[in-house]
Amino acid sequence: MGRLAAETVDAASDLDLCALYDPFGGTAVGGLEVATDPDVVGGCDVVVEFTRPDVVMSNLALWRATGASAVVGTSGFDGVRLAELDALWPDGPPNVLVVPNFSIGAVVMMRLSELAAPHFAAAEVIELHHDRKADAPSGTALATAEAVAASMTQQRHTDSNELIAGARGAAVASIPVHAVRLPGLVAHQAVMFGGEGETLTIRHDTTDRKSFMPGVLLGIRSVAQLEAPITVGLAPLLGI
Repeated sequence: MGRLAAETVDAASDLDLCALYDPFGGTAVGGLEVATDPDVVGGCDVVVEFTRPDVVMSNLALWRATGASAVVGTSGFDGVRLAELDALWPDGPPNVLVVPNFSIGAVVMMRLSELAAPHFAAAEVIELHHDRKADAPSGTALATAEAVAASMTQQRHTDSNELIAGARGAAVASIPVHAVRLPGLVAHQAVMFGGEGETLTIRHDTTDRKSFMPGVLLGIRSVAQLEAPITVGLAPLLGI
């Protein structure tokens, strides 16, 4: 994702790719070498952060110190992590935009799920990703479950007893979330709703990572003009 984002920025006529950073190095993009020293980012207006949940907060502290706004695609920003970010980034500019999913279709899927939630008795989320994804559940699943839970009260006749721990998935704000990791997948999510005599499934499938790039570009172009120092998701930028 980081390399694809760099190539996309480099190809955009209104943006300049000014630095590349990876502590393990990498292959040059647009004539720029990948630096192993984060100081290379100094002077950039916006940093795009695609990394691991265990290092993202320390990276964000560095980017804020340089005066750069940040567009974050790293997973794991649950309520606890967002509270950490509030303490780390109390004001702006610079601003930070945390995006659980850069796919425009996925953002629409999440919004439709939030709209459907009050009209059904119960819901569950099934997310499916490639087997190199480092964390579970995905940031998209976490954000979806929290939004759905805020709009409904789960109503089931029985809370099934798990004969094997984890059989009912992880509870995220009362919504069961199931994570699948398999080779051959990219990023997929289904939100299933149940009511009296009917079910509704809202599903989104990503088949190519290029689908994330319009959202990445939107975030880069918009983050510095956002009113709040911290914004979560692309929905406010899309007006939905």
